[in-house]
Amino acid sequence: MKLTVKSIIVVLLFAGVSVSAQSKIQENKNKSIVKTTASSDHHKTLLAAMRATDLEQLLDKSGPFTVFAPSDSAFENISGKSIEYLLDPQNRKELKELVTYHIVAGKLSASKILKAMCQGRGRATFTTVHGDKIVATMNGIDIVLTDSHGNKATIVVADSNQLNGVIHEIDSVIQPAYVRS
Repeated sequence: MKLTVKSIIVVLLFAGVSVSAQSKIQENKNKSIVKTTASSDHHKTLLAAMRATDLEQLLDKSGPFTVFAPSDSAFENISGKSIEYLLDPQNRKELKELVTYHIVAGKLSASKILKAMCQGRGRATFTTVHGDKIVATMNGIDIVLTDSHGNKATIVVADSNQLNGVIHEIDSVIQPAYVRS
C-alpha cells in the first residue's frame, strides 16, 4: 500500500474520531505511563506485569517511551503460556522479556509511525526495549504491528500522551517466540 501525505491526513482524521469515541486509557500529560495505567480499568494485567518485573520504576520516572499496551482482554486471549504462568515469580525473566517487547524508547505518536511508514514504502521498523524489531504496516485505516515471529496486534486507541511518553492500546499481545512454546 502506497502511503501519501493525503492518506496520512485521512487516517489521522479517522483515528482522532476513533480515539475520542472509544478511549479506554486516558491522556494525561501530568501523569507518568505507570500512573495512567494504574488508573485504567482496562489495563490491570499490564500494571501487574510492570510491577512484577520492576519496570514500574523505569516507566514511572524515566522516558520518553512508547508503550504498546495490551488491554486486559488482550491478555485473556494470549496464546501459549498463560498470564498466570508468566506472573509467577519463578517466571519473572520471561515476563520481563514479554513486557519489554511492548516498549520502544522515544515518543512515537501515530503520526510519526505513519510518517515512518511513508518513508519506508508502507512499512516502518522499530526496535523494542527487548532488542527485537516490530514492523508497523497499514490494514485499511488501522496501524498493525507485527513482531519478528509473525504475531500481530492492531492499535485500537492511539496517542494517549503522558508525562514521560505515549501509550497506544493494542488488541493483542505480541510475543517473543519462547512464550508460545
